[in-house]
Amino acid sequence: MMRELTYYVAVSIDGFIAGPDGEFDRFLFEGDHAADIGKKYQGTAPTVLAEGAGFPIDGGPFDTVLMGWNTYAVGLPELPNPYRHLRQIVFTREHDAPEGSDDVEFTDRDPVEVVRELKAEEGKGIWLCGGGALASVVRDEIDRLALKRNPILFGDGIPLFEGRDYAPAAFRPTGITPYESGVVLAEYVRV
Repeated sequence: MMRELTYYVAVSIDGFIAGPDGEFDRFLFEGDHAADIGKKYQGTAPTVLAEGAGFPIDGGPFDTVLMGWNTYAVGLPELPNPYRHLRQIVFTREHDAPEGSDDVEFTDRDPVEVVRELKAEEGKGIWLCGGGALASVVRDEIDRLALKRNPILFGDGIPLFEGRDYAPAAFRPTGITPYESGVVLAEYVRV
């Protein structure tokens, strides 16, 4: 069985994964949704933050995380190796590896080719962490969506998928879980 690529990300109800200036601090990180979603998607918190909070990092659904440069750079300079418990691949054509990022793979290769190679390898799932530009490039390779829909409107910002020049794709819901916090975990699989 081939590995699956899951786009697991927080998103506003108007479809943005970050605000106009790349901010994401309006997303709800605490509430009744946090423990439940954290358990289901164990290992998706940065290693040092998970360890500091006592969250387990092993046993989750993913062993590989993919990021565009802007998503990766959110943690710099403090977290140059954010998910050291996972294989980390950052797609960039313009940036060099920062100091302390020894366990991170930086590549300027075609993301679609890389994803197809990863899918053919043995292992757990592949997590597309962000962002919207990378998601647009690999959209036809995404097998699952796991969207933490937050009860906020950004009005503008970084969309879930950048651009709108792609063919429609059908996904079937596999779970819709609303929480008192207002967050809704919406999970889908490609039809």
